[in-house]
Amino acid sequence: MSKIREAFSNSKAFIAFLTAGDPTADCTVNYILEMERAGADLIEIGIPFSDPTAEGVVIQEASLRALEGGITTESVFQIVEEVRKQSQVPLALMTYLNPVFYYGYEAFFSRCHSLGVDGIIVPDLPFEEKAEVERVAARFGVDVVSLIAPTSKERIRTIAKEAKGFIYVVSSMGVTGVRSKITTDIAGMVKEIRAVTDTPCAIGFGISTPEQAAEMAGYADGVIVGSAIVKLIEKYGANAGEELYRYISSMKAAVK
Repeated sequence: MSKIREAFSNSKAFIAFLTAGDPTADCTVNYILEMERAGADLIEIGIPFSDPTAEGVVIQEASLRALEGGITTESVFQIVEEVRKQSQVPLALMTYLNPVFYYGYEAFFSRCHSLGVDGIIVPDLPFEEKAEVERVAARFGVDVVSLIAPTSKERIRTIAKEAKGFIYVVSSMGVTGVRSKITTDIAGMVKEIRAVTDTPCAIGFGISTPEQAAEMAGYADGVIVGSAIVKLIEKYGANAGEELYRYISSMKAAVK
């Protein structure tokens, strides 16, 4: 069993996202450790990218701040290296295909393996083209996480059958960001997934409150929160540790 699957083995999983290098690389290391301490079961580390097409304004601006601060793909690997000196919490990189392609598939996933990166999420990687990435990632023990969106419809079962690690269920149309209400038929999507696989599924996009987290956890194996966390980091900067701990503790309690 991969470490990502293990994150779902004891209870409903709470998955936290943050953008690497916002506000600094050292802060990112500290915040990852603080989020684990607060109960996060898996942490997604966003590699800053200049054209993050799946992201809303909050994460776009975090990426820009990190890029302006000099963060690169190599910087992100250095962050992982520092985290791994103190923690074995499951880690997944969230990025776009361009940085991985530019770094080189072989070199990228070899580096992931050597540093203990457990998975990768690539929102702009079409299902029909993922084999070229997955072949290399699998050799280095890195799960390529599949995304299933409301628009997947008749392809839900096809995507789910081949999923590794966990399935990222996109709750809403559009880009990432806090939403006051989620109206998608999540139960129906999860039912389709469950018909063909026991791979854990976690719901992301738009979740920000304990009430939303509890509702979504009732449908799936876990909940993903990104923009609300990034907003806290934007607000408190280098002093966000205590706020992150308080917020994630409440969200993990709701998911349980």
